[in-house]
Amino acid sequence: MIRFLKFISKSIDIFNEYIGRLVAWFTSILVLLVVIDVIGRYIFNVSYAAILELEWYLFSMIFLLATGYTLKHDKHVRVDVFYTRFSPKTKAFVNIFGVLFFLIPFCVVAIYGSYKYTMVSWGYQEGSPDPGGLPARYLIKGVMVVGFVLLLLQAISSLIQNLLFLLGSPIQTHLEAENQ
Repeated sequence: MIRFLKFISKSIDIFNEYIGRLVAWFTSILVLLVVIDVIGRYIFNVSYAAILELEWYLFSMIFLLATGYTLKHDKHVRVDVFYTRFSPKTKAFVNIFGVLFFLIPFCVVAIYGSYKYTMVSWGYQEGSPDPGGLPARYLIKGVMVVGFVLLLLQAISSLIQNLLFLLGSPIQTHLEAENQ
């Protein structure tokens, strides 16, 4: 059973690592689009709704699709006033509590809500209300569901890792591997 749990956790970690590294390239594309937009606006006095929408689509995708990656690397926002002083065992208990009672329920509610919202948008093939805007707004709404699923998967991996740590069979994390 422990080998199976380790396999599940490592598989989720590898998947979110891949997605995170892929999404990181979106930031370069976003910077390029912003530069094109600024040059067009301030030098040629022209602006396109599609470019503006593509900028916020990319920003949304970066933010949503990288949530699992961010959790995997422990780079999410946390109030570390007490946590940093805890022993590793206490940290594991806090992590398990937080994942079980806050993160997983939040992800489930967010997936449910965003799925319904996305299906309505897909149902009538929602596009941009702006002239010259992008035609498939329903696609970006679908990214909400995917982003929360990735976060939920990483929450499950975190739960497994903390449980295995308490059981005395820890998985070597990325932080431990980097410090060796």
